Amino acid sequence: MDIGNLIALLSGVALFLFGMTIMGDGLKRVAGSRLEVVLYRLTSTPLKGVLLGTAVTAVIQSSSATSVMVVGFVNSGMMKFRQAIGIILGSILGTSITGWVVCLSYLDASSALTSLLSTATLTGVVAVAGIILRMFCKSQTKRHLGDILMGFAVLMFGMSAMSGAVEPLKGEAWFTELLVTFSNPLLGILVGMLFTAVLQSASAAVGIVQALSVTGALNFSLVLPLLLGISVGAAVPVLLSALGANVDGKRTALVYLVSVLSGTLLVGGAFYAIHAAVGFEFLNTATNPFSIALANSVLRLAMVVLLLPAIGLIEKLVCALIPEHEEKKPLEDATFRLEERFIQHPALAIEQSRLTINSMAELARDNLIDAMNLFTNYSDEGFEQVKEMESQVDRYEDKLGSYLVKVTAQEMTGRQNEEVTKFLHTISDFERISDHAYVVAKAAKEVHDKQIQFSEEGLHELSVLGAAVSEIVRLTTRVFVDNDLSDAARVEPLEEHIDDLCDEMKLHHIERLQRGECTLSQGFVFNDLVTNYERVGDHCSNVAVAMIELESDAFDTHQYLKSLKKQRTEAFDRYLGEYQARFAL
Repeated sequence: MDIGNLIALLSGVALFLFGMTIMGDGLKRVAGSRLEVVLYRLTSTPLKGVLLGTAVTAVIQSSSATSVMVVGFVNSGMMKFRQAIGIILGSILGTSITGWVVCLSYLDASSALTSLLSTATLTGVVAVAGIILRMFCKSQTKRHLGDILMGFAVLMFGMSAMSGAVEPLKGEAWFTELLVTFSNPLLGILVGMLFTAVLQSASAAVGIVQALSVTGALNFSLVLPLLLGISVGAAVPVLLSALGANVDGKRTALVYLVSVLSGTLLVGGAFYAIHAAVGFEFLNTATNPFSIALANSVLRLAMVVLLLPAIGLIEKLVCALIPEHEEKKPLEDATFRLEERFIQHPALAIEQSRLTINSMAELARDNLIDAMNLFTNYSDEGFEQVKEMESQVDRYEDKLGSYLVKVTAQEMTGRQNEEVTKFLHTISDFERISDHAYVVAKAAKEVHDKQIQFSEEGLHELSVLGAAVSEIVRLTTRVFVDNDLSDAARVEPLEEHIDDLCDEMKLHHIERLQRGECTLSQGFVFNDLVTNYERVGDHCSNVAVAMIELESDAFDTHQYLKSLKKQRTEAFDRYLGEYQARFAL
């Protein structure tokens, strides 16, 4: 084997890894968000978890990717730790499907049927079909299908390149001697572990072993330990994904390592114990890509079957290795849902963002209502609570904004783009509502500290306006959380009535100043409150309009409001009349 063969081998490995990545990404995009949603919703029993983990891993061609996704589920609170164990066991089995896909590159033309499915013919047809779909189709689904076919063609070409590069090794004495040193099962397992840890892909490691088998120098006594070691080495990328995760996230990642180690000890120990007693003659039989794919599937199936009844023991062992910390993240902070591992899966990232924004909206609503209550029941503790809640809403906005911007870099469907756009437009409005709550709280503190007394008429007007503002904030929060577009149409009439109330109150206040019923110190606080209440209504209107406009595939709030006020629909006038009667000065 000369330097040319070595370069060809490395080129084949590179093409194989690249093709597998492209094909896996294409499969995930064609499947859309269904895989992720199904994965975390339909795992009520361990057996369902195993079956779903197997199916999803077979589709996305990576047990590591499935396991990393599950670590994110558990870390964000979407899935219980025990549920994740079954999925991870399923991923250990599902990744063996790639070995069977690789076998297609070893079909020869010895018969009329296989001549149509030979490596050269199949690779050429798939590549041409893939590039046509990729270049000439406008549909995203068809373009992703082209990616799958192109990735498969590159994978097949890479396998052919590896097989051709290692062909000369069959006559090399040093290669045979090297393989003899790996005949020790423990050494073979260790080599398989290290090899897979470097590649960070069990599928790629098995594919390379399949390529080496064409030399005829690999028998089952060598291949079986390598396959066992490969299953253990695949735990490395999963463990790396848990860096920075919470306790349950780290436990979930450790489940993969504990499972493959336990499975290797059980299956390997039982196999070699029986072999020592009866002797398996097939161990000296030369392998080929098909027999390696079969052996890999059988080994992994045996692991899963043996470990499935022991899920409870696995859970206890992992919990003992990673004990629970006493300090936990406060339950009121919902930003823990913004799991970085989900950014590659927009459906999950958007759903978690939605839940987090709902918590932010409810926190902003409660903060404003608490601030308004300080006028009738002031306390320094209440003021500090409003201040702290306002800071917390600010943190929500910062984290959500950064997270959603990262999500926009991913490929999304039209509906997902609309959702992200709505979220980006509304988080600032909810944050501003909380800002106004803090201003209202400071006004209440000033009234309390300076013993400011409003006139009876002024107090009544502030009470009516405060009730209207409380109603619009509650209404806006509810329609946003429930995505209730029918009631979203109620927000704008109420906002218009609040504007009218504010204008009327300002005129009344000027009249009271002229009559000497109010002082300038009272006037500053009064006007400040009216202005902030009015702006709260504006932000509520922004949220409702964003929901309505984006649902109609448009986003021009100024045009919508201009058209709405010009046409004055029957429903608008009816809602406005209701609020005028309910909140009258």
